[in-house]
Amino acid sequence: MIQQLKWIILARVMFCIVLIFSSLVFSTGENLSFFSQPFVTLYYLSAIILVLSVGYGIWLKQGRQLQVLSYIQILVDTFVVTVIIYVTGSFDSMFTFLYLLIIIYCAMLVLQKGSLIIAGVSALQYGLLIFMEYHRIIPSFLGTNPVPLNIDPSHILYRIIIIMAACFAVAFLSGQLAMQLKRARQDLKITQAHFRRVEKMEAVDEMISGIAHEIKNPLASLAGSIQLLQEEAMPGSHEDRLMKIILRETERLKCIVNEIRLFAKPSRANAKPVMIHEAVTDVVSLFLNTEEFKDRVQIFTHVDESLCVVIDPVHLQQILWNLIKNAAQSIYGKGKIIITLTSPRSNRIYLTVQDNGQGIDRQKARHIFDPFFTTKPEGTGLGLSIIHRLIDTYDGMIDFDSIPGKGSLFTIVFPNAAPGQTATKS
Repeated sequence: MIQQLKWIILARVMFCIVLIFSSLVFSTGENLSFFSQPFVTLYYLSAIILVLSVGYGIWLKQGRQLQVLSYIQILVDTFVVTVIIYVTGSFDSMFTFLYLLIIIYCAMLVLQKGSLIIAGVSALQYGLLIFMEYHRIIPSFLGTNPVPLNIDPSHILYRIIIIMAACFAVAFLSGQLAMQLKRARQDLKITQAHFRRVEKMEAVDEMISGIAHEIKNPLASLAGSIQLLQEEAMPGSHEDRLMKIILRETERLKCIVNEIRLFAKPSRANAKPVMIHEAVTDVVSLFLNTEEFKDRVQIFTHVDESLCVVIDPVHLQQILWNLIKNAAQSIYGKGKIIITLTSPRSNRIYLTVQDNGQGIDRQKARHIFDPFFTTKPEGTGLGLSIIHRLIDTYDGMIDFDSIPGKGSLFTIVFPNAAPGQTATKS
């Protein structure tokens, strides 16, 4: 948004320069005084716009409340355009197209909803201007009848409706294009980040898989030997307690080894078409019944029930459970998690998990998918790495955004699959 605001401020300054220069050229060509109307008013308007642009630039440099800055600029610009139209002949003014330019750049900043609002504001201003001049509520700026009394009122209404229709049509189309552009940029960002992480992980895959294989067999022998020794120890004795500790830690090591093997070589053998909303509903229901989170975390879902993906159902549940659990663990006290499932593009599914927890700083956020990186005292650092690998196995991608103190957002992109599609095994 910052870059877009910079270009818009620059474009506004260039418009003022062009307006001043064209007014000077026109007045010279018509042998008019530089200080006759409407030129003087246009010079004043240009000066006001330049001063406002300087103010916008100072505000932008501070980098705060940029959304508010966007709306203020847009609304002020609509009023300025209305004044320009009033000054240059109202009904016969050639500058009505400036409303459309404002609506287009509005769509770039605040997308379709904002552009439709501004289209309504612009159409309302133009309609009121023509109505008030026609009924002589306000005088003509140039001293002539801006809307001749002998014109059929239906013709005036038709002109206003055409302008309104043009505003809303441009708002709708530019909003659609802005949404597509935003989604394309997001997809590009997700794709680039995902493939960078995949390349990094591939470098350690074989090594991790080999280490897990080498550890598994000695670990099984160790556990078996300890169990035999435990049978000879007196229940409750010092030796028995020590062996229980060893067996418990051995089981923990087995879990870590299994996680490493899952990270290194996840299988698609059990993949099949799965309705994602059903998996979301099941995992959320189970999660809300856990003692640790059921009384302090609220989960809201907004899901499209028609979306299907080819995946192992167990893997999908594992992905959802880990993401929801991570979101809940980032919340201190009471908070909420929002899960959305949409398909703005027919060939892609977007699953997001958003929380209002503590978030994570930018330095740590760069490593959250790295194997064995963790911010939890008792974590193994493999949870998100495994999720990343599972999603990649099913030709999906994952992205992460976080604002410290405000929360985090995980976005998963899956290929869309028709409910009747058969799974591809590998």
